[in-house]
Amino acid sequence: MGVNAFPRPGARRFTGRLYRALAAATVSVVGVVTALTVTQPATAAASTLAEAAAQHNRYFGVAIAANRLNDSVYANIANREFNSVTAENEMKIDATEPQQGRFDFTQADRIFNWARQNGKQVRGHTLAWHSQQPQWMQNLGGQALRQAMINHIQGVMAHYRGQIPIWDVVNEAFEDGNSGRRRDSNLQRTGDDWIEVAFRTARQADPSAKLCYNDYNIENWTWAKTQAVYNMVRDFKARGVPIDCVGFQSHFNSGSPYNSNFRTTLQQFAALGVDVEITELDIEGAPPQTFANVVKDCLAVSRCTGITVWGVRDSDSWRSNQTPLLFDGNGNKKQAYYAVLDALNEGTDDGGGPSNPPVSPPPGGGSGQIRGVASGRCIDVPNGNTADGTQVQLYDCHSGSNQQWTYTSSGEFRIFGNKCLDAGGSSNGAVVQIYSCWGGANQKWELRADGTIVGVQSGLCLDAVGGGTGNGTRLQLYSCWGGNNQKWSYNA
Repeated sequence: MGVNAFPRPGARRFTGRLYRALAAATVSVVGVVTALTVTQPATAAASTLAEAAAQHNRYFGVAIAANRLNDSVYANIANREFNSVTAENEMKIDATEPQQGRFDFTQADRIFNWARQNGKQVRGHTLAWHSQQPQWMQNLGGQALRQAMINHIQGVMAHYRGQIPIWDVVNEAFEDGNSGRRRDSNLQRTGDDWIEVAFRTARQADPSAKLCYNDYNIENWTWAKTQAVYNMVRDFKARGVPIDCVGFQSHFNSGSPYNSNFRTTLQQFAALGVDVEITELDIEGAPPQTFANVVKDCLAVSRCTGITVWGVRDSDSWRSNQTPLLFDGNGNKKQAYYAVLDALNEGTDDGGGPSNPPVSPPPGGGSGQIRGVASGRCIDVPNGNTADGTQVQLYDCHSGSNQQWTYTSSGEFRIFGNKCLDAGGSSNGAVVQIYSCWGGANQKWELRADGTIVGVQSGLCLDAVGGGTGNGTRLQLYSCWGGNNQKWSYNA
């Protein structure tokens, strides 16, 4: 989304507010439910959007503008309520490569560093787009433009390699209306394979990143544009083009209203084998029930991994006259905010995370999966390899024995009976592997109330490398900093 990407033209009171006030008075530490859990018992309502979404192993994010971070009200809301950040404009083409071959990450890094310092993941947005191109790129065509696109993807992803877990690789490549055709852009005129080339380039540039296609007006399952994108994703998956995710911008307004078949759309795309994300949510007039419905749609689809709203306050919105966000211009919570929080606290999900988590530490002897909060994926021993020194990874959760961990009374995570989760060192970057159990402190782990798993020997956290969320992401030890790539749920 950007200044040139406007979609086609066109109070209920929630009792959860009182409930949360009472809960806050009786629960001293929100979110502490067990020695290892990132979700809360049904009796303790989460008080922020990020905490509430984490109950379902989803993120709740916001688009940030670097020039507003000096506004204390803005920054405080963003820091308190959200655990994922998307740069509103600072990572787009004109901002990161203003002159051909000369990259400038000043403003992008400002957002990235703020996010990481405050324990938030960053979504990269966006690498290949017909809009917000610098003049030099607009002047190119044919093979020169194709190569410039490739060079740009490589340059930006090299700068953030291993640090940004999700990228919108291609943005808004299909035209509006009923044609179902690709948009007639300068990138499209380089050849019909330009989107495929962009994704293949991105995979090579950072194999650990989740790669997304992002677009607006693809939320209604019956629309031609939605079907065209669906067919492209189905084709890519069939031919092995590396696409991991589809982003639904969800700019709902009078000309492009929310439709109850949005859940069907999410389900149908997820069935192709991709994650789905709501990436730029705003709704004209901020009707509470519509916001709640969107949240419930995401919770109902196990591969819907998170929601991002496109701005903090109404006054920060690119559509400020439509007051489409969760906070008013003064930073006050609107009824839509409470509707979203209630939907997250009261909702059930379809596999993204436990709705009724345990309230006490799991007893020794049971086995279960260790699921990452940021990724929704499980700690996995690749291919069930039982050899000492096999490094563990994140991978789609399944019922196989190579994801079944037993937490013992002595603090070990055992797998395959006699293998332990083992730290191959005690400093930042130490590999995490399986090794024959021998009782050493490097094989013992503390399960903390904030959802972290901490090595007894090192005092460092179990960490998904670079904040990665994709299949194959390795694990390491790293200084605990509060990021969701260091938080886990374990259900034995």
